[in-house]
Amino acid sequence: MSPSIHHIAIVVRDLDAALSLYRDGLGLEMSDRRVVPEEGVEIAFLSAGEGEIELLRPLDAESGVARFLEKRGEGLHHICLAVEDVAEEMARLKEAGAQLLSEEPRVNPEGVRYAFVHPKSAHGVLLELYQVKGGRSPQAE
Repeated sequence: MSPSIHHIAIVVRDLDAALSLYRDGLGLEMSDRRVVPEEGVEIAFLSAGEGEIELLRPLDAESGVARFLEKRGEGLHHICLAVEDVAEEMARLKEAGAQLLSEEPRVNPEGVRYAFVHPKSAHGVLLELYQVKGGRSPQAE
């Protein structure tokens, strides 16, 4: 499986206002909305064709997303690619000279392995690698 777009993440100040546009205005179906305390954010996922749009709202001023919002304002936060093996992709990228934000894959509360590629190595965009089973996201299983 070659990498495919899993989701595109957008930082917003007001999650309900953003949902008004994406869900109510555009008719995208919300597949998940929850607080992720370990990241200091509230998120909402909206189905958009083969991938999803993730809306991120910081919960406190200390989170990385809050710092991003303060520095850059609302907008694109990261692009997430679905990959079969995060560790393998990390090794391949590291060998190619890419800067990663961690040496080992992280694991989210659902048990999914993921990692981030520094924007300096991805032409100004934070890139997330997200391990999926057989090319399907856990939400689709």
